[in-house]
Amino acid sequence: MSPHDTGKSRLRRCLAVGVPIAVIAAVTASGTATGAPSHARDGEPRITGAATLGDIPLGAFSNDLLPGTVSDDRGVKLGGIGSDIYPAGREGEFWTVTDRGPNGQITVDGTKRRTFPVPGFDPAIVKIRVTGRTVKVIDAIPLTTRSGKPVTGLPNQPGRDEAPYSYDTKTALTYDANGVDTEGIVRAKDGSFWLVDEYGPSLLHVSARGKVLSRYVPKGLNLKGADYPVVEALPGVLLNRKINRGFEGLAQLPGGDLVLAVQSPLSLPDKSAGEASLTTRLFRFSPRKQAVTAEYAYRIDPVNVVDPSEDDPSELKISSLVALGGERLLVEERTDKAARLQVVELNRRSDILGERWDKETTSPSLEQLTDPSAAGVPVLRKKLVADLGKVQGLPGKIEGVARVRHDTLVLINDNDFGMTDGNGAFDANGRLIDSGIRTTVTYLRLPHGI
Repeated sequence: MSPHDTGKSRLRRCLAVGVPIAVIAAVTASGTATGAPSHARDGEPRITGAATLGDIPLGAFSNDLLPGTVSDDRGVKLGGIGSDIYPAGREGEFWTVTDRGPNGQITVDGTKRRTFPVPGFDPAIVKIRVTGRTVKVIDAIPLTTRSGKPVTGLPNQPGRDEAPYSYDTKTALTYDANGVDTEGIVRAKDGSFWLVDEYGPSLLHVSARGKVLSRYVPKGLNLKGADYPVVEALPGVLLNRKINRGFEGLAQLPGGDLVLAVQSPLSLPDKSAGEASLTTRLFRFSPRKQAVTAEYAYRIDPVNVVDPSEDDPSELKISSLVALGGERLLVEERTDKAARLQVVELNRRSDILGERWDKETTSPSLEQLTDPSAAGVPVLRKKLVADLGKVQGLPGKIEGVARVRHDTLVLINDNDFGMTDGNGAFDANGRLIDSGIRTTVTYLRLPHGI
């Protein structure tokens, strides 16, 4: 049996061991249609198809992969698989990845607390098949440690990561050195996976069965207690990532090198500078050398250009990278409501690795420069290929992008497991009041291709 059949086999075994029919139906039943293909004027991107994921109880899903992982899912359904999407080979099939799991924020005495209503949730790689208007789960691979224990989505380090709390903030949860907030995903030729994480930020090499083989983190992170190898191989400047804004985009170049995108500008020299900045960074990583070999400055468009309804630059993010062949990349700039897709080409002249911009003492910092090019920084040149904010019918918070043909993209949204922030996320019995936002896979045709 192929190692990639493990999740599929488990789902089949559910029938044999009496898992409720509702659970099995949720895996195979049709999701809610998101509407007919959109009509667009000539020369504009248009939606050619859309499909949604049905209701799958999160506890049943998790415990089928790793028994006993979730004791109470509080009515949460499987979601959050839209952190990224990567073609799986067959038409209509894709690898996706969950993030750290259901989480929200509740303000207590003027301070926001991060809640984890299902703290036992284990991030997973989820293989899906799109058939008509339906998204079906056909495989699932749980992330595990070296000894086979679940890798949770809980924060790693006190003082560096947000403190975790129960769904109602009444109980403080423990940190977990094994925890990851997974985002981007690609699959290597040998069947293993590469994932990026927002906590470290880090790059994870994961076996075909989900075991974490290595976690590459910034120099000086000093992460102790993890049940898998932790390698300090990334530039120390990454220690200045904004909370919950580490790596999110990941692409695999034809030669095997990986490109990692920091979701938001680094907090250099401080938080306010990072939140006002439009300059974030891409890093090139060689799996063969197990080292970063290049770094690039990427300039995000002004926030009111990306999203005319938004005026806060800290809402800007880089969520997805897609390799287009050669050294070309598709880059998604977004807020939660709108996004733009840009094409850049990497080149040696744009490499800033090891220069003064990687030193915390540099003043002004790269992030503080209002015009990096004028200061001699070789910012990556980019070309706009699609303004998703102008495409009617797309869901918000598109985090995953894949190219399936030269003129067709596949997009997936992060529905946050149906959670919302605030005290109204759960009812008086501690059951989720679902937002109604569905995980949706959308096909988008570009008139001129890329």
